[in-house]
Amino acid sequence: MPSSVRNYVRYEQSGKVSYGVLDGERVTRVDGDIFTGAEPTGESIRRSEVRLLWPCEPTKIMAVGLNYKSHLGDRPAPSRPELFFKPVSALLPPEGTIRIPEGAGNVHFEGELVIVIGRKTKAVSPEEAWGSIFGFTCGNDVSERDWQKGDLQWWRAKGADTFAPLGPAVAVGLDYRSCRIQTRVNGAVKQSQFLSDLLFDPSVVVSHASRALTLHPGDVIYTGTPGTTSALKPGDTVEVEIDGIGILKNSVAA
Repeated sequence: MPSSVRNYVRYEQSGKVSYGVLDGERVTRVDGDIFTGAEPTGESIRRSEVRLLWPCEPTKIMAVGLNYKSHLGDRPAPSRPELFFKPVSALLPPEGTIRIPEGAGNVHFEGELVIVIGRKTKAVSPEEAWGSIFGFTCGNDVSERDWQKGDLQWWRAKGADTFAPLGPAVAVGLDYRSCRIQTRVNGAVKQSQFLSDLLFDPSVVVSHASRALTLHPGDVIYTGTPGTTSALKPGDTVEVEIDGIGILKNSVAA
């Protein structure tokens, strides 16, 4: 990736939460608000010495359905981004454990590119929306398919605790169109697609959302999953990797 890409992480060390810039296996702590101008302090620590958290603190999580041709199956392509909510209580950090809820029997992975909003945004055009996008991270829109099909709303199918893994870093300055997303379960590749194949690019998604909602710095929008998905079981390890961002790795338990 170009040297102009900066990967911000949010981490905990000795009970203190800080933001930093991740470079390989080192994290350099930053001072200030990453959305308005954080500067490296020069204080560098090994990544292994900290616990990575979800990389921003959203007031809301949104997600797009049916945003890759490879995921449509026999369904028609939507004419606009189709958005839904996931609660912030579903957030899960890198290395956290996806918990299969009681009564759930068909919990699937959905590896996704995630937009991170960088400034207060309302009613912007797609062209203006690029200025509202701070960066991108990896996400896993964990979904219970039976609940998704059978319930009136997706509140538990998409929003159960631990169903929104996010991280490890927010890549700022990344040209997502040249990147590939790959989802692996226990090392086996389950999804692989170039992000340039999105039906609705991030600017269109942000513009559409902003016409009804005010977006705030740190808000995130999962942009949809490619290809097909399959059920997870206790003991599995899921990895969502995007070029230039890193690997979001989570275990699965009952």
